[in-house]
Amino acid sequence: MPSVSSVPPSAPSSRDRVVAALRTAGCVFAEDEAEMILAAARTPAETAAMVERRVAGLPLELVVGWAEFRGLRISVAPGVFVPRRRTEFLVEQALRQAPGAAVVVDLCCGSGAVGAALAAALGRVELHAADIDPAAVRCARGNVAAVGGQVHQGDLFEALPGTLRGRVGILAANVPYVPSDEIGLLPQEARDHEPLVALDGGTDGLDVLRRVAAEAPHWLAPGGCVLVETSRHQAPMAVETIERYGLTARLAVSQELYAHVVTGVRP
Repeated sequence: MPSVSSVPPSAPSSRDRVVAALRTAGCVFAEDEAEMILAAARTPAETAAMVERRVAGLPLELVVGWAEFRGLRISVAPGVFVPRRRTEFLVEQALRQAPGAAVVVDLCCGSGAVGAALAAALGRVELHAADIDPAAVRCARGNVAAVGGQVHQGDLFEALPGTLRGRVGILAANVPYVPSDEIGLLPQEARDHEPLVALDGGTDGLDVLRRVAAEAPHWLAPGGCVLVETSRHQAPMAVETIERYGLTARLAVSQELYAHVVTGVRP
C-alpha cells in the first residue's frame, strides 16, 4: 500500500473527492458542505458514511448532527425540525420588542433553537420550552439545558407550569403554518425527514396560530409579547387573528431572509 507521501501530486485530495460526490448529487453548496462533513468526521470511514447519507438525501444538519443558529451550534436529531435561518428574524424581533424580558417561553420549540438563542442574548432569564413531539423534547433538552432552561412535553400551553401565567415577557411560538394541501410542495428534505406535526398548519395553515393567539393574553405579562412566523400571503390574517384577542399587532418583514413575523403585545 503506498504511503500518503507517495501518492502522486495529481491524485485528488479527500476534500476534492467529497466535493465531487456532493456536486454530482446536486448539492449547490458542495464546497461548504464538504468542509462541514470533514470537520465533523473523526475517521475516513466516518467521512465516507456521512457523504453517503448526504448523497442519499439526508439534510446536511442531520448528517453532521448540528445546525448553526444565531452563532450557536444547535444539536439536531432525526425526526426533529431543523431550525431555519429565516427564524433568526423572529429572535431579532423579540429582542427588539422586549430587550429586558425576564421570562421566556419557546412554544413548538423543536430543537429549542429559538429559546437557546434568546437566552444567550438576554443573559439571566427564566427559560421554558415546550413541544408535543417526544423526539423534539429529547433533542431540545440538551440545547436548552446549556443555557439553564427547562423543557416540557405537551400540547401547547398544556405543557407549561401554571406558575407562568401572567409572567411571560417573550412568548416565541414558531408554529407550523404550511397549509395541509401544500405539504407535498415542500422540498424533499422537509417532506421526508421532518415531522408532519412541525409543518402542517391545517386547511389554511393558521390552525395552530389561532390556538396560540387565543391563549397568549393569559400567559403574557403586561407589555409582554407573542411572536409567530408566517408566510407573506397569510400575514394579514395572522395580524387580524392576533388583534382579535386584544393584543396590539404589527408585522415585520425581512426581504433578505424572506421572513414574516407577527408580534402581538399585551397592553
